[in-house]
Amino acid sequence: MFLEPVDISLMEARKRPGQDRVAETLRIYTEKGLFPDLEGLRIALIGVREERNAVNNLGCSEGPQHIRKAFYQLFNHWPHLQIADLGDIRAGHTIEDTYFALNQVLGSLIRMKIIPIVIGGSQDLTYALYQAYENIGQLVNIVSVDPLFDLGQEEDEFSAQSYLSRIIMHQPNYLFNYTNLGYQTYYVDRMAVDLMKSLLFDVYRLGFVKSRMEEAEPMVRNADILSFDLSAIRAADAPGNGNAGPNGFTGDEACRIARYAGLSDKMSTFGLFEYNPLLDREGIAAELAAQIIWYFIDGVANRTNDVPSIGNNDFSRYNVRIEGQEEPVVFLRSKTTDRWWIDLSFGRTDRKKYERHHYVPCSKEDYDQAMKDELPDRWWQFFQKLM
Repeated sequence: MFLEPVDISLMEARKRPGQDRVAETLRIYTEKGLFPDLEGLRIALIGVREERNAVNNLGCSEGPQHIRKAFYQLFNHWPHLQIADLGDIRAGHTIEDTYFALNQVLGSLIRMKIIPIVIGGSQDLTYALYQAYENIGQLVNIVSVDPLFDLGQEEDEFSAQSYLSRIIMHQPNYLFNYTNLGYQTYYVDRMAVDLMKSLLFDVYRLGFVKSRMEEAEPMVRNADILSFDLSAIRAADAPGNGNAGPNGFTGDEACRIARYAGLSDKMSTFGLFEYNPLLDREGIAAELAAQIIWYFIDGVANRTNDVPSIGNNDFSRYNVRIEGQEEPVVFLRSKTTDRWWIDLSFGRTDRKKYERHHYVPCSKEDYDQAMKDELPDRWWQFFQKLM
């Protein structure tokens, strides 16, 4: 058993008028030997008290307790959604022991169609999230909300700022696509930007995402894993991080991204990392972290099973001819949510391996671009990946 019970004192809610606080409605693991029933469970909260690979942020291993306390004080608006807090994974004898414990727990939950929300701890725990999918043999897409790419340098030891290199180099490799939301160019090596593009990964500058927040929705909708580094939020809104800077997403923008992630039927693991209570001012960042989790759950509660598939009549189909292309570019629009996808399933013989990646989330802007006889970047990028 890798999980330890939650400190029962955290369940004491602040005195606010109203009923059905999170602490009163969750199945919470508070006593050894009395593990919550997982039957019918939709979402499971898991803390990981690990910081040995943190960079400039020692103290983040205590973050889960403070985030949990703030989260428990919020109100539950999803009576139909079964949620549990399964306690904490403590730091193992070695950091590899921690990764192993986390990926084993996550693998079990994912197989049961339970969505884990992981609160850390340092962001290198994303590697363990990835390992969970490797263990079940599933190709994955990762979206990271982060001011950096976390590639590190060849000579760097493995850390929260180099974990992505280990994922990319890992063999056999189960990473299909990686997307970065909100990188800050002055913190990123120009050659690293070129490398990401040569790998056909999606990288979006902070200014671009902030100016067109609705475009973050299809970016997030394509992910299996979302890894959120609290340092992606400006220090004024989330001071509890050793790497927080003057620029970044605002608190409400962070919550919006989290809700987009929750709404995606494909998203199956959410990780929130790098909160450091030693640096937090009056618990502001803990409150924001709790609200980010709240918005993710609200997204899950409002899912509509909006997933394209062959023969699905819930989608309108648009074939757009572009000069120089032998085949039309095919778009799908949901009749339920008005969301858009590019359909790359036509004529493919690799359906079993890549079938989850044949429908690429996009925006109406991609369709409008194709109608102007311009090939959307998303189409070309994912077509090359499937070649």
